Amino acid sequence: MKTKAVRLHGVNDLRLEEFELPAIKEDEILAKVVSDSLCMSSYKLAKQGDKHKRVRYDLKKHPIILGHEFCGELIEVGKKWSKKFKVGDHFSIQPALNKDGTPWAPGYSYEHIGGDSQYVVIPSEVMELDCLLPYPSDVFFMGSLSEPVSCVIGAFNANYHSKPGSYVHEMGIVEGGATVLVAGIGPMGLGAIDYALHGPRRPRRLIVTGTKEERLNRARSLLTVEDARAHGVDLHYVNTTEHTDPVAALKALNEGKLFDDVFVFAPARDLVEFGAQLLGRDGCLNFFAGPSDTAFSATFNFYGVHYEGHHVAANSGGNNDDLHQALELMMRGQLNPAIMVTHVGGLNAVVQTTLELDKIPGGKKLMYVQKNLELVAIAEFAQHGKTNQFYAKLAEICARHNQLWNGEAEKYLLAHAPLI
Repeated sequence: MKTKAVRLHGVNDLRLEEFELPAIKEDEILAKVVSDSLCMSSYKLAKQGDKHKRVRYDLKKHPIILGHEFCGELIEVGKKWSKKFKVGDHFSIQPALNKDGTPWAPGYSYEHIGGDSQYVVIPSEVMELDCLLPYPSDVFFMGSLSEPVSCVIGAFNANYHSKPGSYVHEMGIVEGGATVLVAGIGPMGLGAIDYALHGPRRPRRLIVTGTKEERLNRARSLLTVEDARAHGVDLHYVNTTEHTDPVAALKALNEGKLFDDVFVFAPARDLVEFGAQLLGRDGCLNFFAGPSDTAFSATFNFYGVHYEGHHVAANSGGNNDDLHQALELMMRGQLNPAIMVTHVGGLNAVVQTTLELDKIPGGKKLMYVQKNLELVAIAEFAQHGKTNQFYAKLAEICARHNQLWNGEAEKYLLAHAPLI
């Protein structure tokens, strides 16, 4: 079967190409991809090429299909998996396979599977490791967003603490404790706020920092202080540029105390060091944002490590349990990852968008890979709608959904957007 896909051939060498997929073997599955949300990890992959730790082979000889946050429909199932999966099933995927300790993952390491392709061949190891997950919904973009949500859940699970005199690590954030999300107003930060307020393990106090008032205001409007209070969380948004001593300002909001859990959502040395200053006794710093620089480092106070029990955690993606929980909470309506999405486009827009992802403002860029659509911000649908009825209708639909992407808008797009 022929497919159009975005493949990485080397550093900054992304190409939209059409090529033939091999026929599936009896232990493989052929799938149609509907949606893929772009991730900064893909931007870093494109910038590093063969040097990226998840790249498996020489990209010049074995280019990989980009994209790891995807959702779609199974269209041919090999004999080995015919009792577990059937044609027509919708699926989500956990790209972090963790096979025998290797970093290989769809969207980074494989020639025939990745989210930015019309069709993919799912290799046997994905099913063997239980990383192909049934997705019982026809709202595909939520399935794509289950992967970034699982990364947030994984981060909250990765933090750990111990009681005085004990060597037993108790996993997870301190329930009823005090948590800070440093630079937590990007798409992943919004997901973390959502999970902190509506997930199963909540802090008593949550402080979210940022430096851009427009983005802070968007976060305030989507995840309100009033809703947080209704869920037992004292939520504060803080623009750190307004304070000469941001550490003191945050402590003042926490009754003069430092914090149990601190998450850093941007790979910047000053933010890591700021986060470290916020740690209280047995405090855990989670370095959420993965850097591109293999020599990235920051100063960490080892007096605090020795005498205050300060420690560091991180995770590169979630695991299967995290993804299962993400899907469950989304299906119940407890989490709304639509707040992450600010732009929508088609497969034709993936190359440029990925290579410029660090320069395009806003949150998640959601791509419908069967479609030919330029990348357009949801906030600009109405403007585009003045000359294009397609965007006028999308603007009308999103206006009814608090200016967020939604299932109704997706169904309209899938029915009316041009094919690639």
